[in-house]
Amino acid sequence: MVQKRKTPERKCVVTNQMKPKKELIRIVRNKEGEVFVDSTGKKNGRGAYLTKDLDVINKAEKTGILSKHLNVQIEESIYEELRSFVHDEK
Repeated sequence: MVQKRKTPERKCVVTNQMKPKKELIRIVRNKEGEVFVDSTGKKNGRGAYLTKDLDVINKAEKTGILSKHLNVQIEESIYEELRSFVHDEK
């Protein structure tokens, strides 16, 4: 009998829903304090996950929840990158 591997799940910081990692985008702050979108999901640093959904990204920007999670000011460009990432996926 082959054991099925468990899909790693993470929680979206906006919706607080547990979802498979593949359905989320990871935003990372590294030791230098740089914030970037981690498309591989493997980069080092403090990560926060967002659902791949424009409404969720807009809400994250409005509420500043990413800044709270990563303890750093989030540039407008990060949100732009997230939006284009979601747009490209569709």
